[in-house]
Amino acid sequence: MSEAVQIDMYKASVPVVLNALTNLKAILGKAEAWAAEKNIKDATVLNARLALDMLPFSKQIQLVSDTAKGVAARLGGVENPSYADDEASFAELHGRLQKTIDFVKSVDAKGFAGSETREVVLKFPSRTMEFTGLSYLTGFAIPNMFFHVTTAYAILRHSGVPLGKSDFLGG
Repeated sequence: MSEAVQIDMYKASVPVVLNALTNLKAILGKAEAWAAEKNIKDATVLNARLALDMLPFSKQIQLVSDTAKGVAARLGGVENPSYADDEASFAELHGRLQKTIDFVKSVDAKGFAGSETREVVLKFPSRTMEFTGLSYLTGFAIPNMFFHVTTAYAILRHSGVPLGKSDFLGG
């Protein structure tokens, strides 16, 4: 007979989210330094994409931020703050990431208690998705966040920013 596995939802989410945000902030700093060195305008990098029909670099950062704060809010039992998605410079994207880091850090670990079974409902224009907290975290939020972190990294790497695996992983 197997025992039920307990999961600490705070420990399974917040450190992962903060690590990704912190590493992305460092990657953004490298991109900013590279652009300054090469005399490339912020807008050129912020609007870069790997394919014509994909979202640009700046939107990838915004989506990482949205996913990270959504994890903290939905699982931590607090209101999810709304950010305007109007960043048009490296400085503004740094500010967005820092604001997200500060928000995630502000959510009390106690609010995550029992969130593995909490109902999470996401409403999109074309559909509604329903999860338990655990399935939301492991099957949607974390994969979605890393999709956008990876895409942001790939856009920068493709553009010529000198990045490597250690930048993505951090530490």
